[in-house]
Amino acid sequence: MSTILITGATSGLGRYVAFELVRSGHVVLAHGRDRQRTERLVAELRTEGEAEGFVADLARLAEVRELGARVAEARPGLDVLINNAGVGGGTPGSGRELSADGHELRLAVNYLAPVVLTRSLLPVLRANTPARIVNVGSAGQEPLDFTDPELTRGYTGMSAYCRSKFALAAHTFTLAEELADSGVSVNVLHPATFMDTAMVRESAVTPWNSVADGAPGVLALATEETGSGGYFDGTRRARAHEETYDPEVRKRLAAVTEQLLTV
Repeated sequence: MSTILITGATSGLGRYVAFELVRSGHVVLAHGRDRQRTERLVAELRTEGEAEGFVADLARLAEVRELGARVAEARPGLDVLINNAGVGGGTPGSGRELSADGHELRLAVNYLAPVVLTRSLLPVLRANTPARIVNVGSAGQEPLDFTDPELTRGYTGMSAYCRSKFALAAHTFTLAEELADSGVSVNVLHPATFMDTAMVRESAVTPWNSVADGAPGVLALATEETGSGGYFDGTRRARAHEETYDPEVRKRLAAVTEQLLTV
């Protein structure tokens, strides 16, 4: 059985997946932003199996790095990371929001945080092969404007969300190449369309699917051998936005990412 860290585990898809994993006998490391909610979740999970909670605000990259360090120290047997936490498109018409570090909020939480957390945990994952990284993406993908990666012009929350998920998919494919033959796989998926979550309801969208509909794809990538560098629609192998496969786009994304993380 695996030791699995899942971010954004206190609600929605993350919560559902956490219970499915712990009931299957896996050790679940549940991340949340709010301490009380995280502690309540862990207490519930422990009625089913082994679980531990970790609290961090993913909009603060220093806290993301600290989260990685704490998990690595507390759970050196970690062999699966599920980057699930995210910020949706927000209330229609709402203005541009910034993270604590001054980054556009959706790019910060949906993209920069998973990059930073993954990097901090790679040494542990490499030590526990076969290991898996699962990035929860979206079919909603929109290419980044590399002259304006923080979307200071023509901002909409949904566009910011789609750009962050485009970046996550492109980064996944680059990372898969870097990790080839390391024993660490990394894949990205669109779990299900418009699941019944707070994120979707806030966007004034009527949910199409339940979180139970989105769970099988995440669970399969977290617990089964599915190769690396793939994009999945649920449990089905699919294609991300064509530009996420473009080597030049991915090279520019990597350069912009390093720039954003060193500011």
